[in-house]
Amino acid sequence: MRFHQAVTFLPVDDSVALAQACDPMGYAGIYVSDHLFNPRDLASRYTYSKAPDGSPFWEKDTAWPDPMCLISAMAAVTTTLTFTTGIYLAPVRDLITVAKSVGTAAVISHGRVRLGVGVGWCEEEYVQTGQDFHTRGRRLNEMIPALRSLWAGGWVEHHGTYYDVPACQMNPSPAEPVPILVGGDSDAALQRAVTLGDGWINTGAVPEDEALVQLGRITDALARAGRAREGFAVYLAVRAMPDLDLYRRLEDVGVTDLLCAPWMLVDTAGRPPESVRADRIAACARFAEEYVLAMV
Repeated sequence: MRFHQAVTFLPVDDSVALAQACDPMGYAGIYVSDHLFNPRDLASRYTYSKAPDGSPFWEKDTAWPDPMCLISAMAAVTTTLTFTTGIYLAPVRDLITVAKSVGTAAVISHGRVRLGVGVGWCEEEYVQTGQDFHTRGRRLNEMIPALRSLWAGGWVEHHGTYYDVPACQMNPSPAEPVPILVGGDSDAALQRAVTLGDGWINTGAVPEDEALVQLGRITDALARAGRAREGFAVYLAVRAMPDLDLYRRLEDVGVTDLLCAPWMLVDTAGRPPESVRADRIAACARFAEEYVLAMV
């Protein structure tokens, strides 16, 4: 099982330093989230909200750096880490923008991008980019194969229901196919994952029992689609303290990639950023020694 550092909510200035420090520690990669902005007036309900008004759990001043910009910066100071988006709101952007931005990041990183995609929940973001919120799932279904075509190199074209691209060349093009993972636990997301994706990402950190239910659903979806588990990535985030026995149980039931964030365990109250950053890196080193290397 591979371990990926989730840097969602990590201060932007720390992300590159953390990636550089973790590169030789044994981690497989870095996991990056995506939103375009935080609306002051939010009418959309966050899918997994526990609040009566449906608001998300993060603060309105939370930073959401552009994933491909951040990935490119981290790729420049690392050599082995992969970079997975979880999840990239592909249908909030137009097809060509996604193909160009992600393809370039894949080239810059020498093939270390793993594109995790999903439809999102915030209609306000779709309004500002001029993309149709209500067709986002159907457009993503068409976008996934269209992206693969546009990244293939040479003269390519795509003609579909939502996207019509005449013959064009998009250079630079990735030397290898960019793996596309699908995020979400709705029936539509699971179906999208097993029919169009190279893997699946669960939504948010959940307790072990809930994670096992999610794993059962993706296993059933793969069986219905007649698709083997071999070669299909399963990314999981579990809400639990570090536990080697837990990680072994998850590996035994088919989890290939686990999200972790040992840097979150560091106390930051009243401390200078440089000291906090050093302790976060140290926490990642301890986690790697105790858990990542133990699972190899």
